[in-house]
Amino acid sequence: MRPRPPVPGRGVLSGTGIIVGGLAATLAALFFPLWSYADRSGPGVSADTLSSRSVATPYGPLSPQDRDFVTKVRLAGLWELPAGEQAQRKGTTRAVRTAGEHLVRGHTFLDERVRDVAARLGLGLPNEPTAQQRKWLAGLSAARGEEYDRTFANTLRLAHGRVFSLVAQVRVSTQNSLVRALADDANTTVLDHIEVLEATGFVDFAALARESAPSGGPSAAGPAGDPPATAGPGDVIPVAPSVSPSYPMPPAASSPPPSGP
Repeated sequence: MRPRPPVPGRGVLSGTGIIVGGLAATLAALFFPLWSYADRSGPGVSADTLSSRSVATPYGPLSPQDRDFVTKVRLAGLWELPAGEQAQRKGTTRAVRTAGEHLVRGHTFLDERVRDVAARLGLGLPNEPTAQQRKWLAGLSAARGEEYDRTFANTLRLAHGRVFSLVAQVRVSTQNSLVRALADDANTTVLDHIEVLEATGFVDFAALARESAPSGGPSAAGPAGDPPATAGPGDVIPVAPSVSPSYPMPPAASSPPPSGP
């Protein structure tokens, strides 16, 4: 039998889409472990298999997806909080500096929450960002002026957009009350960050739309190497911002009153 001819490759992105395209590929690899637990059609981990791999806790079953989500929340703060601090110093516009302040405020709050949840569930957490996250921080450190503003806004907006869908997946599927509450907090925080990043005026929405379009899923990228090293629940180092020791989160919006008869 003659071998099939190779399928022609896709064209490369141009303009600002090149930067965002590269980030999308690395984000897909980074979030592959969480995505791979999702209940989806086709080959993969079924809901029954996922349930069988859950661990009983006083707060409800803890699935592999739940455990991975807790780790991802911690990892997000390990690089996005320093990125927010940097934006407060390097941003050339007030809107960029405000976005940085929101990142610091939100991830200070989330880091306190995730460390509490991990301790109560007996989970270890990483104390250092991944190699890819360190590269993103290095790229931000090397940028100057408006280039910095644009790189900051698009890098962080792309990352938050990918996380937003993952938070929703965990929120609707988890059976663990602690993970469910953490997902609620993450949802509020990530949405706030998306809004302030977009308010900078530097987000390239056309490039984001191209990168958000379905293209075969993260499975093509594969896992992003070995999982990060973790510390025990009692050894997790707090992510302490240098700007301020803590920031309160605004209260959640109340539900609308019931409509009359």
